[in-house]
Amino acid sequence: KYDFRSKGQMEQLPEPFKLVEGELQPFSDSIAELVSSDQPILSMAAKHFFEKRHGKRFRPTIVQLMAKAVAASSVEASPPFSRDSSHEWEAAGGSVLHEAVTEENHKDSEVWRRQAQLGQIVEMIHVASLIHDDVLDEASTRRGGASVHKLYSNKVAVLAGDYLLARASVLLARLENTAVVQIMATALESLVSGEIMQLKSPPEELLEMESYLRKSYYKTASLICYACRSTALLGGHSYGSEVATACEEFGFHLGLAYQIQDDILDFTGVASVLGKPALADMDLGLSTAPILYAAQEEPKLRPLVMRRFKKEGDKQRALEALFASPTAMKKAEALATFHSDKAIEALLRLPESEAREALVRLTSVVITRKK
Repeated sequence: KYDFRSKGQMEQLPEPFKLVEGELQPFSDSIAELVSSDQPILSMAAKHFFEKRHGKRFRPTIVQLMAKAVAASSVEASPPFSRDSSHEWEAAGGSVLHEAVTEENHKDSEVWRRQAQLGQIVEMIHVASLIHDDVLDEASTRRGGASVHKLYSNKVAVLAGDYLLARASVLLARLENTAVVQIMATALESLVSGEIMQLKSPPEELLEMESYLRKSYYKTASLICYACRSTALLGGHSYGSEVATACEEFGFHLGLAYQIQDDILDFTGVASVLGKPALADMDLGLSTAPILYAAQEEPKLRPLVMRRFKKEGDKQRALEALFASPTAMKKAEALATFHSDKAIEALLRLPESEAREALVRLTSVVITRKK
């Protein structure tokens, strides 16, 4: 049993970012080429996120580590394929491999190259969604730097996001795996659904924890979990295989844990550390796990949540109620821990490997981070 709070135990596991640092370097080197355009203004706007303020490349790191973990898993025999199945390609979907992939021959193989390309695609989709989000939210900063639309204009920012999605689609097609294209297209659909849900939810839904978690899945977890399953398919595993399912379940729970922790930090973090304004969600009229738990205890908070904190003094009253609650923040932290535990359970269904241990440590980083 892993104890996330045990710093000593976690530090004995492989450091996730260092383990794939060398393999991710080509990503940083080639991204300028991938997002280059005949239109200089588009290239500049698109490159803005991929230079200097790119953080730790969280999503490409997950894909690279998952690719290594999957290489330690032998490809299972596909179950009988049935045209009557409601999931016609459940028994298919895995890329056809010319030779079996192992931990020893994985690096620099064609499988490895395609999985690395998937990591680039996932980051491009993520960045495009951030650029579009900032336009919708009228955010002035992102990752500690000026938002694209503040540097250029809303029109250029929207086009830069569109351009990144178009480039990601071209690269996705080059993976030559129709199941992966379908899965990642569904991830794109989920991102849009999450944004619409955030903008248009009726007042009653704003109080529902289930609605909050569904939106968190659409906006954050969907891209991670679909990327994890796609990594398994590119490694030769069929869509319905135990390995691909374990990968997706890991991504699902890790993504939710990440978003819940993000929402906790929105109240406990400092703007200079987070790289975005503190209380950003409340400024947008959004209620996340800590406030929802506080509203369950304090009925007077509910009208404030339902009107998206639009009246003067609403945000201050909500904050006072949250920090006066003895349990709201603890419940939110427990929810993040629940999903991180579930992520580990899914990981442990994969064979033991250095990459799997690094993913355990990464899960710990997700719920103990301060930014």
